[in-house]
Amino acid sequence: MNLRDIKKDIEYVVGAFVDDCALFLTVNPGKNADEIADLVDKAVDLYNDLRDKVNAPAEGNKKAHYNAIRKEMLEKTDALYDELSQAVKKGLDK
Repeated sequence: MNLRDIKKDIEYVVGAFVDDCALFLTVNPGKNADEIADLVDKAVDLYNDLRDKVNAPAEGNKKAHYNAIRKEMLEKTDALYDELSQAVKKGLDK
């Protein structure tokens, strides 16, 4: 694994989440728009946080550091997808 790959992974995973949010808003205009916008803001914050961590690696084992970042990325985007799922359910029930 190299630095370029993990940066691409972060961009792809978080970008896919933002795309899914935009797709929901496009297909369902006006439904839970504020809640979805908050989720997009959280995703952007996650992206910035992960990129900062990648650009300032800890001393020592870099491979372990990057693996920890990749694990954090997957866990946090999974949590964001759970929140998006709940928002979609609420939006479709209205």
